[in-house]
Amino acid sequence: MIFLGVLVAIVVAVVLFNQRTGLIEQQLMYFPSSVIQNTPADAGLDYEDVRLTAEDGTDIHGWFIPGERDITWLWFHGNAGNIGDRVGLIQELRAETGVSIFILSYRGYGDSSGSPGESGFYRDAEAAREYLEDHPQVDPDRIVYFGRSIGSAVAVELAARRAPAGLVLESPFPSMRWLARQVYSWLPVWPFLHEQFPVEERASGIEAPALVIHGSDDEIVPVSGGERVAETLAGETDMYIVDGAHHNDVPLVGGPAYYQRIRDFLDRLER
Repeated sequence: MIFLGVLVAIVVAVVLFNQRTGLIEQQLMYFPSSVIQNTPADAGLDYEDVRLTAEDGTDIHGWFIPGERDITWLWFHGNAGNIGDRVGLIQELRAETGVSIFILSYRGYGDSSGSPGESGFYRDAEAAREYLEDHPQVDPDRIVYFGRSIGSAVAVELAARRAPAGLVLESPFPSMRWLARQVYSWLPVWPFLHEQFPVEERASGIEAPALVIHGSDDEIVPVSGGERVAETLAGETDMYIVDGAHHNDVPLVGGPAYYQRIRDFLDRLER
């Protein structure tokens, strides 16, 4: 009984500390790396090394990889590593679809300054969109937002304010509180979270065509989360479940069929 009381006291103290500072939450949610081990040049791709300044003065780093197709893919990555870890995926997407690609490292990731956080990520996304609107090789009416995992929340938030030509979400979740209930079902921490990422709430106002992709065996974000997001989006939405895929191997398991679904989606946008 004494042990249980001590445990409860510790949990309460941790929750109260996180409520006040958000520090524990950040450590459990974001896993950035500052070391960029690969660039598009390592994959034989031409690219522009881009430096942006977000609205609050934070320096943001990204890459623009030109393509042959008249569509630009604005890429919001997941919560770990940095853009250098996505070079292989960038190479495959570029080869399979021909789109131009702009991918940014969120604040606190890679060569970007600052610290990770929901409101900051939204500012980073705004800076990326503004950069693309002024880019001589980009048609502002042909920008597709792509978000993976936590990046899907960033893509949805930007889409709710600045309509894209299309929206592709991979392994999305309805909200951070919803996800916390799945991951920490034994510990009721969700009411106290600072970071909200209210994907479902924001998705209901997005009328752009959308493609939602999810692994059937996702061990972090259950496929039901992706299905809820797909059902909430207001525009024409396709749901593509990759049989046997987990959270981090959707393109690998999906293989050629994965890229074919993306090409089909892009073809419909061009029509």
